[in-house]
Amino acid sequence: MSLSRRDFLKLTGGTAVAAGAAGGVALSAEQAEAKEKELRIKDAKTTTTICPYCSVGCGILAYTKDGKVIHTEGDPDHPISEGTLCSKGASLYQVINNPTRVAKPRYRAPGASDWKEVEWDWALDEIAKRVKESRDKTFRAKSKIKVKEKTADGKEVDVEKEFVVNRTDGIAHVGSAALDNEECYMLQKLVRSWGLVYVEHQARI
Repeated sequence: MSLSRRDFLKLTGGTAVAAGAAGGVALSAEQAEAKEKELRIKDAKTTTTICPYCSVGCGILAYTKDGKVIHTEGDPDHPISEGTLCSKGASLYQVINNPTRVAKPRYRAPGASDWKEVEWDWALDEIAKRVKESRDKTFRAKSKIKVKEKTADGKEVDVEKEFVVNRTDGIAHVGSAALDNEECYMLQKLVRSWGLVYVEHQARI
């Protein structure tokens, strides 16, 4: 027996209607989706959060049960995204619940070929120690710069003067598009207090 595509759709559609009538319940696609979502997030704790991917800062609702994320969706009350998400933001649940996700910091010693898992306290202490070592080695309180000055007869000459700079040339900072305005402001305050002058952003590189 050969069926055309049109006949196949008619046949399968009629079968679905008959099955629904026989069962006494016929749900539309929208009703079925709403019912499935209601069962999934029933009694779950709702937490508002921000998407980690870019600096737009779209709002996300995260539903958790027993400390585990069971569902994520756009926050309709968020003033920026109003419930909408891009494909990356919509797939955030799969990022959280992923067996290959790296949950702890990793460290590769100089000359080593493999990464090893380390604790957060060790990693943060090591970063702080190396930042201080680099800053102490390369910090310059003053710097000599040539500037142009006018002499008594009106001519311009180069004069070397010493200025207070309080900077370090041994450390640079590269920002990320995942940072929002407030995070960028705090990071600028932090790295400028260390004396950094090389502050960049990944979008420019």
